[in-house]
Amino acid sequence: MSNATLKRWPNLHRPLFFFLGSPAVFLCFGLSVLFPPLLSASEDEGPRFRQAVSGYQFHFPSDHGSHDEFRTEWWYYTGHLIAEDGRTFGYELTFFRQATDNAHVHSNPSRWAIRHLYLAHAAISEHDSQRFRYAEKVSRAGIEKAGADADRLHVWIDRWSADSVASDGRRYHLRASSTDFSFDLMLEAEKDPILHGDQGLSRKGAEPGQASHYYSMTRLTTTGTLMIDGHAQTVQGVSWMDHEFGSGHLGQDQVGWDWFSVQLDDSSELMFYLLRRADGSTDPVSSGTLVFKDGHTQALSSRDVGIEVSDHWTSPSSGARYPSGWQLTIPSRAISLQLIPKMPNQELITRRSTQVTYWEGAVKVLGRAGEKSVAGQGYVELTGYATPIQFNR
Repeated sequence: MSNATLKRWPNLHRPLFFFLGSPAVFLCFGLSVLFPPLLSASEDEGPRFRQAVSGYQFHFPSDHGSHDEFRTEWWYYTGHLIAEDGRTFGYELTFFRQATDNAHVHSNPSRWAIRHLYLAHAAISEHDSQRFRYAEKVSRAGIEKAGADADRLHVWIDRWSADSVASDGRRYHLRASSTDFSFDLMLEAEKDPILHGDQGLSRKGAEPGQASHYYSMTRLTTTGTLMIDGHAQTVQGVSWMDHEFGSGHLGQDQVGWDWFSVQLDDSSELMFYLLRRADGSTDPVSSGTLVFKDGHTQALSSRDVGIEVSDHWTSPSSGARYPSGWQLTIPSRAISLQLIPKMPNQELITRRSTQVTYWEGAVKVLGRAGEKSVAGQGYVELTGYATPIQFNR
């Protein structure tokens, strides 16, 4: 899809994705704001998408695949890699699917009709050189340029892809490439899928349908190859995967979110998303999950978790002022963690795809859990700081 085409669409200054947990707090769902010619909700004859409500039963590995009956979906991977020479890296690979809500499009027999739009982001954080690189893609389904299978993990745009490579759905193959970097990674799950919220129903607002079906693979052993500026290196490390789908929308008083994923060296993990309101308060539906070594979980509400910002960083590109250091506490578990960005500039300005400016970066983690010192790594996503999320009903 050309830049000229994108420029013809109004409102492209508004963020494309919200709500799906991470762009990780359902970073998808505002797409009808961005693409009104494609997603006209005013046509009564248009298709009606399934809402994310209680009662959905997950079945793996088929639920790793696409759920076209829901309007918005995404697959999100982040990870921490170490090369043979000791250099360390962070990476991100995210695929988004957005269905159109237009009866004329869905009745059009042409393969070129845009029934589903696919977008993707890939990024590399080079910790030693403090350099951040990213790339983006956008394409349509129907002409084999992009797509996703319904019964297994196979989502792709051109040569970027995420695929299951085992019948039990516990091994995955990720590929992405740009002009100056590429990665080819194999991931293997150490734990079963973790359902967030109420048996996988993750609330993002008080209204019906303001929710997603949301699960994570919180610890994925990772091996493969990373190429930067034509130099290939073998890497290994650990990754995190989020998958969300739903058909809801963003609340009018929500302006953005902070999303945290943490992997500790005691084999426990933590996910928490904080939804920010226009008045600076935290939306009470903000929530998360604590994952223990053996895979059992504890749901966390906004009352259970304290988050204090310890520093800030101002982007020289967008002018946005982001939090850049956090103290995260869970008093009931005597957990206190310090999250420190591994480099300050991990900002994506995605003018060619989602039109969102956001910070998505690797962090190191230090702190205590009970009487023990702990350390680890994580990823943090920050949206709504460059431009507040906007939503028109």
